[in-house]
Amino acid sequence: MIKNNRIVISLILCTVVFGSKLLYAQTLPQVVQKIKPSIMGVGTLQSTRRVRSKLLGTGFVVADGYHVITNYHVIPKNMNTEKKEQLVIFFRQNKRVNYRKVRLLDQDKMHDLALLRITGQKFPALKIALQGQPQEGERIAFTGFPIGAVLGLFPVTHQGIISSISPVVIPAPSSSTLSVKMIKRLKHPYMVYQLDATAYPGNSGSPLFDATNGKVLGVINKVFIKESKESILQKPSGITYAIPSDYILKLLKKNKIADK
Repeated sequence: MIKNNRIVISLILCTVVFGSKLLYAQTLPQVVQKIKPSIMGVGTLQSTRRVRSKLLGTGFVVADGYHVITNYHVIPKNMNTEKKEQLVIFFRQNKRVNYRKVRLLDQDKMHDLALLRITGQKFPALKIALQGQPQEGERIAFTGFPIGAVLGLFPVTHQGIISSISPVVIPAPSSSTLSVKMIKRLKHPYMVYQLDATAYPGNSGSPLFDATNGKVLGVINKVFIKESKESILQKPSGITYAIPSDYILKLLKKNKIADK
């Protein structure tokens, strides 16, 4: 009788646990609609040049709605301040493309992250996953602007799985293939996500999120990680990588910004 009661209790607990997961899980279309208002194009604006706006990558709103995360390599290192070139975010509102000034608040060069501060009204913010490292095989998606603004400022979503969690730098077979950057990263190794999904250059800075709830798991990176992991390859593999969200949280904490 006691054994039977334990089996019944176990079945009830399993039903409650899995039932709650199903209750809170969302379809990908639902998640995408929730994600899109927080996706921004990151670039520059200069009224005097022939092409006024330049879209350089993707960013997404976090925390209190006044901050944007993107890749550090997306931020231009030299801007023409004499001709009033400005760092901005681009977004669609009422079927029109608008922009908002931002400033570089802080950066994490080691993990290729940048934190921007928005001027004016706040935007809907994405939630960052707090449960720790996701599992290999987990369903993911990311939303951004592949190939820049060539296809228009319409956020595009790709889906796949986390195919591997591996070091950002693979030890080279000989010292001749090691660059200064690689040596620095070998001194401070960390894990990155390898994805079974295809991203494009304009996707740099896109949020990698859980396909069932929209919580941010990482940041898509097309340039920075490839320099380390694929340095010995003559041709890039086309594999997509992402920086884990732990480093977003550390950057926010450093600036005393709470992830609400």
